[in-house]
Amino acid sequence: MALTFTLDPAVTPDLRDGILDLWADVSNAGGAVGFVPPVTPEAIRPELVKHFAAMAEGRTRLLVGHDEEGKVAATAFLTLNTHRLMTHWLWLYTVMVHPRHQGKGYGRDLLAAAEEAARGLDGIEAIRLTCRGGLGLERFYGSCGYKEVGRIPGAIRVAPGDDRDDVIMLLPLG
Repeated sequence: MALTFTLDPAVTPDLRDGILDLWADVSNAGGAVGFVPPVTPEAIRPELVKHFAAMAEGRTRLLVGHDEEGKVAATAFLTLNTHRLMTHWLWLYTVMVHPRHQGKGYGRDLLAAAEEAARGLDGIEAIRLTCRGGLGLERFYGSCGYKEVGRIPGAIRVAPGDDRDDVIMLLPLG
């Protein structure tokens, strides 16, 4: 069964807790979403609060995918640029699909929903994201139409002696 995607859902305690649980579960399964295992929802909370603050300011849009049980199963944050020379593209952050749903095509569905959302925003011509090298993520994003446009070697320190490339990907919408 497919996920049901919602752009700009009401932020309720259930949604907040669902995103925190998703983020912790993805991180603890080895997902490259800003944390390394082990991590708890409480450790992630300050980062989610930053996203919510950006949403309240109108700079960020939340895309959520719910599974057939109504649980938060996927997220992505679309963040507008505030620099006047870069308002024609946006960032895609915290792209996550719950580990229990891996291999079902939901990642592709999430990226398609994010692309559709971005196309609905006035003046947006491209989506930009970064991903952690060494996990094959650039191949996945590439298979979804994103092009690698830059790479900063060793920019992400996962652990002492474990530095990963920061890979910059772009999806033109034109």
